[in-house]
Amino acid sequence: MSAAVSDRRALHAGIAIEWWSIGWMAAEAAVSLSAGAAAGSIALIAFGADSLIELVSAGTLLRRLRVEQAGGCAAEVQAAERKASGVVGILLFLLAIWVVGSVLQDVLTRARPEGSPAGLIIAAASTVVMPWIVATKRRIADRIGSPALRADAACGLVCATMAGTLLAGLALRAALGWWWADPLAALGIVYFIIREGREATAVARGRAEACGCR
Repeated sequence: MSAAVSDRRALHAGIAIEWWSIGWMAAEAAVSLSAGAAAGSIALIAFGADSLIELVSAGTLLRRLRVEQAGGCAAEVQAAERKASGVVGILLFLLAIWVVGSVLQDVLTRARPEGSPAGLIIAAASTVVMPWIVATKRRIADRIGSPALRADAACGLVCATMAGTLLAGLALRAALGWWWADPLAALGIVYFIIREGREATAVARGRAEACGCR
């Protein structure tokens, strides 16, 4: 098999895993947001909102890979990626502010979120699915020499860690009735949201290599 054929197949695999990633994040966002709203869980809503925002970034990277597959110049796509990253960064920072404000309100009012079996299921599933997606993206990124896909894979690992934080909070609340476990998990997720926001703004400024999620 020639190197060119191998590269084309690797690019096709990269596009396929991005579609898988987009599909999963869409489902993750839908379940987390609906379950979070029903249960009054700030952590679930924050996790779902972050997944929704990440869809914008994933869609941009998918377009970039398709242009590369077609043999076109990626300069215009990279400019679009920087612009989209700037928007994503702003949205992430606004989300972090909203989460902190909601946590303070819940702590002051001692709000008690209800249990969320759907939230537990999606969080547990994410801790399994996301590492598989990350490993696949890393393997393909090494084959095609794509720093963007490699950074995307690393940031996917952050998403998996967020899912673990969410799962711990939901499990503690369900098993022990600790009402404060939900706002505590939400604050843990804020750390990762701010980290993603800084990475997105770094890309927007043309410093893609500065992504701290490696």
